[in-house]
Amino acid sequence: MTTMLSPYRLGKARDLYNIFNVFNSLSWSFLAGNIITLFAMRLDASATMLGLLNALIYVAFFFLPLGKLLAKRFSIIRIYSTAWLIRAIVMIPLVCVPFVVPADRHDLAMGLIILGVFAFNASRGIGMIGNNPVLNLLAIGPDRGSYMTQIQVINSAVGMFAGFIIAIVLGREPPLYLYSIIILLGIAGGIFSGFLVKRIPEPEKPEGEEPVDFFNMLRESFSKASFRHFIIILFLVALVSAIARAFLVVYSREVFSQGDGMVSLYSVFGGLGALMVGLVIKFLVDRIGVKPIYLVCTIIGLTGMFPIVFFPRGAVENFSTVILFLAFLHFIINFGFLGAEGIAQTYFLALVPAKYMLDMGIVYFFVFGVAGAGGSFLAGLFLDIFSFFGVPVFISFKILYTILIGLTVLILFMQKNLTALGSLPFKGAIEVMFSFRDLRAITLLDKLNKTNDGDEEEALLGALHDTPSQLSIKGLLVRAKSPRLSTRSESLRALETLDTLSEDAEKALINDTVNNPYTTAYISARILGDHGVYSAIPILRELAGSKDYMLAGEAIIALAKLKDEVFRPEIERIILQTENPRLKIMGVEAFGIYGSPNSLSILLDILKESNPPPYLRDEVILAMASILKVQNQFYPLLIRFLEDESQIATLCMDEAESAFEFYTSTHGHKRGPRKKSEKALLHKQAQGLSPAISAYAGELNGTRLSRWIMDLPDSLCDPVSQTVMSEVVLDDELNAYGRLRLLASLWTARKLRQWSKEL
Repeated sequence: MTTMLSPYRLGKARDLYNIFNVFNSLSWSFLAGNIITLFAMRLDASATMLGLLNALIYVAFFFLPLGKLLAKRFSIIRIYSTAWLIRAIVMIPLVCVPFVVPADRHDLAMGLIILGVFAFNASRGIGMIGNNPVLNLLAIGPDRGSYMTQIQVINSAVGMFAGFIIAIVLGREPPLYLYSIIILLGIAGGIFSGFLVKRIPEPEKPEGEEPVDFFNMLRESFSKASFRHFIIILFLVALVSAIARAFLVVYSREVFSQGDGMVSLYSVFGGLGALMVGLVIKFLVDRIGVKPIYLVCTIIGLTGMFPIVFFPRGAVENFSTVILFLAFLHFIINFGFLGAEGIAQTYFLALVPAKYMLDMGIVYFFVFGVAGAGGSFLAGLFLDIFSFFGVPVFISFKILYTILIGLTVLILFMQKNLTALGSLPFKGAIEVMFSFRDLRAITLLDKLNKTNDGDEEEALLGALHDTPSQLSIKGLLVRAKSPRLSTRSESLRALETLDTLSEDAEKALINDTVNNPYTTAYISARILGDHGVYSAIPILRELAGSKDYMLAGEAIIALAKLKDEVFRPEIERIILQTENPRLKIMGVEAFGIYGSPNSLSILLDILKESNPPPYLRDEVILAMASILKVQNQFYPLLIRFLEDESQIATLCMDEAESAFEFYTSTHGHKRGPRKKSEKALLHKQAQGLSPAISAYAGELNGTRLSRWIMDLPDSLCDPVSQTVMSEVVLDDELNAYGRLRLLASLWTARKLRQWSKEL
């Protein structure tokens, strides 16, 4: 486990490491990979020899144990820096190759190349002991995955640029001395990057940490099924990736007779693929997790190999088709498999405990090296064997990549069972990748993490409110702890729009209701009710009696939404006793949400109070409409009444006449023996509704309407509502409220409609 750097020192160290990666990537492009393969092919190297050279790249991983031994005596950064200097210097023998070839000493030339490449990778392997500790030091915090991918993006961008320069310099049949110049430039870049490493902070072990027993660590790690599973997948991914990517160069030259410059140009498209996948991973990894991206990259790599298997023989001579085909091939295969390799390391760092990072890094790279070296050498041997038996190279590559496709399908089946490590499910991750709303939310969150301006912060939070996404929960919870009230409020408003809340979000909201009265607590209480957080019921009950009336009101409404019937009588007591008009209104709203007919009497008592606050009467009537299940029909009618209260009798009679017309259209021409007595009662009630409402609405005489209500069958309404409403229309004090007369008239008219429909 490494010592955490302060934000300032971490920023400086990251900037320095980014510069190091620029020069390191330039050096790598000029000293390793495709340039060495092309150099060897100019010397007529066999496929087996090319496979050996590619395998030597992975020899580096076998020298990690030597680096670990040196780490016991020297600092990590010193080993890292010295090894990087040496790995550049030992490539000098390759500069001499053009001077050996004219003497017809191709064997000596190949020997110098093999010697230099071996020494280069051996030195690199020793230095790589510092790779994971340095990354673990710098890639810390919530942007861990994003920063690691940023390094990959830098390497890919620089590699693509270097590949383009190489393609221009080499042309079709370049003289060998051009390779020497390119290698000299790579040596210079490698030496400079080695000096840069010295300035990176040393990853230190905390005092008192006991040394790790390597074999006990191995035993403990491999005893876990999740780690064993990952290592097998890592081995297969490294194997397939090493062959699929490395032999694209051979495929381009041998099958399509492409020149060195063109092959280098294709490597630019490969670099573009690596750059693009790095940008995609950087954008998504901290939001959807590692596992789904690992799967997606493998799927893309798999699809990229199918064109090789199905490419028609007749199209080989088509110049434009070949160029487009090979450019696409380099792009898609590098996109898929370099993405899979990069995200595998991110997964590994999340899977392994920090105290084992140095030692398990050796295991990681050893497995990677065995797979890559073995795969590269065996693939080259495979192609030479097929060539020996006269199999056309076009067919040999089809067979080779068919085998790789089979292995990749196996990898996908195994990846499905990887431990999620907090990642989204694969289906959910795919939905995010194709969701404009989620992608916009990620963009807004990235901007939010970078801004230091309070106004911009509020604007971004407002945009997140308008772009609800589950991916924003973590970022919003961070902002919900801001010292700025406006920022906290905007964060909570954005949380309110989400479909579901995480467990962490629920806990944070409950804490907010307790710790932040008079500020944001009422917003949190509202969100808890809206999202059905039943675990919050006990604390909401306590908050219903808070001195913060906004918090108390929202707690009461939240309890109503959570259908806490046990606490409803206590809410009735609070609302009847309080003098706070806002709390009364919110309590009345809660009764409407509860929808209990037993609350009708309480609402009527509130209506009878002297000097009720403005709008309280409207809220009471609307709550009664909700309980009576006619709110949707009553609300527009109430709006019309409030525009011109003199129209009360007309509006009431319109409802009665409309209900009677519905009855006649449904039953007016029907005759039948069934339910004759009930039909007769319905007919009598239908004819009596208009006179009853006319007397009630126009003359304030509710006697006939009260009788009409009591004659309704039990199946149409609950007994409490029936009794209360029959008494309401007889109450002279309540009859003075036009709103209530309008509600009673509408309710009875809707009952006639309901009865007509059911019968």
